[in-house]
Amino acid sequence: MSAPKPSILLAFDFGLRNIGVATGQRITRTATELATLRARDGVPDWREVATLIDEWRPDVLLVGLPLNMDDTKSDMAERAERFAKQLKRRFDCEVALVDERLTSFEAKGLSRDIDAQHAIAARLIAETYLGDTTKR
Repeated sequence: MSAPKPSILLAFDFGLRNIGVATGQRITRTATELATLRARDGVPDWREVATLIDEWRPDVLLVGLPLNMDDTKSDMAERAERFAKQLKRRFDCEVALVDERLTSFEAKGLSRDIDAQHAIAARLIAETYLGDTTKR
């Protein structure tokens, strides 16, 4: 009997100038920060995204959805949804939106390095997804 193949995911903390990226896997339900990509008005260098996807071969891509505390969508949530649709269209991958309320706030508490904060927020998004027992 062979060991199960790890189910890999990539998580994105969408932003207009920076997009944090983290990887995670379902067997251990752990996640690790990878990088912070630069973006121009929310548009990353798609070649950098493609390189990460080619390297990690994820089964699912996660995009943090910044909802307001009252569950309504913010302008950024709508932009994050558009980013998720672009990922799905460009890379023909499964894409899931993950409620990311307070992840940026928590990331700021974990690091003073602004670049690191974006990747930390992506890790927190992945951990939220991995911790949700309905996603396993």
